Amino acid sequence: MSIIWAIIIGFFAGLIAKWITPGDNKPSGFILTTVLGIIGSVLATWLGQQIFGGAQSDGIGFISGIIGAVIILLIWNQVARRR
Repeated sequence: MSIIWAIIIGFFAGLIAKWITPGDNKPSGFILTTVLGIIGSVLATWLGQQIFGGAQSDGIGFISGIIGAVIILLIWNQVARRR
């Protein structure tokens, strides 16, 4: 059940990140949005644990997932712009 929950949270984190981030070079589709959110959550959780240590609550995990997805989208836009 935790995998399904991670997919759902990742999808919503990816949607919100795509809505917040400016630019046209965004990945589209359900799968890419979900992967974006999941990778963003993993990145932000790892960075948060490295910087602050300890575990995070669910609310903080969702917010950090959005922040991580925004960071990944900004990197995506920079890479897509150079092509």
